[in-house]
Amino acid sequence: METIPPNLIGVRFTKVGKIYHFEISAVPDLALGEHVIVDTSRGKHLGEVVQVLQEMPEKPEGGWRSVERRATPRDLLLQQTWQSKQTEAMINCRARASELKLRDVKIVTAEYNYDGSRLAFLFSTESEEKVDLKSLKKDMHELYPNAHIEMRQIGPRDVAKFLGGMGACGIETRCCSKFLTDFSPISIKMAKEQGISLTPNEITGMCGRLRCCLIYEYEQYVAARKELPKRNKRVVTPKGEGKVIDVIPMSEKVVVLIESGTDRPQTFTFTREEIQPWDELEALRRKSQAPCDRHESGGCTCGKDSPLKNDRTH
Repeated sequence: METIPPNLIGVRFTKVGKIYHFEISAVPDLALGEHVIVDTSRGKHLGEVVQVLQEMPEKPEGGWRSVERRATPRDLLLQQTWQSKQTEAMINCRARASELKLRDVKIVTAEYNYDGSRLAFLFSTESEEKVDLKSLKKDMHELYPNAHIEMRQIGPRDVAKFLGGMGACGIETRCCSKFLTDFSPISIKMAKEQGISLTPNEITGMCGRLRCCLIYEYEQYVAARKELPKRNKRVVTPKGEGKVIDVIPMSEKVVVLIESGTDRPQTFTFTREEIQPWDELEALRRKSQAPCDRHESGGCTCGKDSPLKNDRTH
């Protein structure tokens, strides 16, 4: 008997945050833009419905968590009230961390859940060793006894996302704060593939890591380069035979150095349609000049000279 897959929705808890999937059998007919109360690994939270899934994603370990109910106007008002207290909580935590001389710890922000029952302090550290925040957590619990206190470490990209500000490229709002909901792995290979200078200020973002934008056009560059000859490859062009000295992937063009018999070689730019690989043409030329394998057996009609020593007619 075929089982009917659960109805799933995508919920986002912050304006530019990651989307999480929840099962809605207990609260059917949810629409985009509605707000819901959901059960998460960190307690109950209020989020916005931003997806109604038509296809089933891979089932997570432990199964899907559920939507408990629709959010009420009171829930939304509670959320606004507790959010207004987050800055004060962050300042208090920073002050206590300074008193405890936690120099390698930076309190980035504080986050209440919608009803104030949970308070998370997000921090970053430059130290590779695990930091001991038991005393700080205990002090915050004494200061906020009605909330469950959580100390959560985040990476430099997440820090930049929270702080916002202008991007290294000059855009008014950083990509991570404007639209990136998740961070993709970035490698130095992506910069090399696009011909970008590898100097740190060219490829490093405000977070001190490789810029997220290096991945934006990476796949297009890889696909375009597959259709073009690599550097130092010999090609045949309308101007003659030459060597590829540069590739312009997005324009589907190559720059070719041609030695035209003069003292000074010249460079020309050609489109992909105007060039042919020299090695392929050379292989075809050699094949066309080689006698066929029926010379020795007779009955050959290729018209080429026989390689036989007696040069008999065949």
